[in-house]
Amino acid sequence: MSRPRRSILILTALMVACITSPQGGPVPLEGLADGSYEAHSVSFPNAATVRVSVQDGQLTEVELVTHNASRVGHQCDDVLPGRMVEQQSTMVDAVSGATNSSNVIMDAAGKALEQAVNSD
Repeated sequence: MSRPRRSILILTALMVACITSPQGGPVPLEGLADGSYEAHSVSFPNAATVRVSVQDGQLTEVELVTHNASRVGHQCDDVLPGRMVEQQSTMVDAVSGATNSSNVIMDAAGKALEQAVNSD
């Protein structure tokens, strides 16, 4: 394989890994301000706006406000919000076949929770 072609393949693989890597993590149990917070995330061809609610330092609700995805991508619409609340984390198992949509939703939820941590 020629050197330029190998370089292009490596660069493409790195770009795909960055686009599809999950975001988020465990919800910090201290320092979350009560309220509702909304954020948006995009990873072509998917996009999502998520609203999270925090009460008494706990993630109490994750609402999918908008989700632009294929039919397959919408498989995670009813699954991920409940998983995030149950596990108190914005990094949960992605829905098989809807990985990119799952990652976009988790990323948006994580961004929304960052507002709760930074809210004073």
